[in-house]
Amino acid sequence: MTTALITGTTAGIGAAFASRLAADGHNLVLVARDEKRLRDQAADLHDRHGVEADVLRADLSEDDGIAAVEERLGDRKHPIDLLVNNAGFGNKGRYLEAPLADELRMMKVHCEAVLRLTTAAAETMRTRGRGGVINVASIAAFFPRGTYGASKAWVVQFTQGAARDLASSGVRLMALCPGFVRTEFHARAGIKPDSVPSWMWLDADKVVTEALKDFARGKALSIPDPRYKAMTGLAKLAPRAALSVVSSNVGRPPKR
Repeated sequence: MTTALITGTTAGIGAAFASRLAADGHNLVLVARDEKRLRDQAADLHDRHGVEADVLRADLSEDDGIAAVEERLGDRKHPIDLLVNNAGFGNKGRYLEAPLADELRMMKVHCEAVLRLTTAAAETMRTRGRGGVINVASIAAFFPRGTYGASKAWVVQFTQGAARDLASSGVRLMALCPGFVRTEFHARAGIKPDSVPSWMWLDADKVVTEALKDFARGKALSIPDPRYKAMTGLAKLAPRAALSVVSSNVGRPPKR
């Protein structure tokens, strides 16, 4: 039986990945900051699907937290077959409205942690000649949207480049770029549901279903909705100035 490790697993897309992979018969290693929620989630998945679900409390904005997950990914006696780098967050407000410390923390979680954990996983997977990594980015990667969009653009570029470099190794990598998904993420980032057009909201379970289909097809990039695929296509043609105005205002209150 294969084992998947998922970061940021207690809510939203991470929780949807955990439920789907458990239903498909994968054992799990669940990673997040809240140990009680982790243990409740692990017990629920075990009871519903009969899989083993280990918990690993780790804060990926801290070196010790990243190191703890790296150590688990490097365990060759209990190998991880699939890594889902899902942990992430959004800061409230525009550039200069969020404290610099929060921006740096975001870069650590979205970029440094993704690089280190992908590397730890890919090294052991390459030795075995098989395995996979899904790095959860965002549709914001294709639009000018401050530090968040820039960090997710890095995730996409890094993942696609690494996927090419490891193409003949048996290790597959894919960047997942969902749009607005109804999760705790947007509430924490101060995005009110009614500030985003209703057609732009996606369901986390459907996002995961489409992502896993794309991963099975060997894609290095997944945009799991035709509406968002069309948007990214238009973004390549639109003037950058106009694109910046639109992307920086969606889901945000008017400038003060």
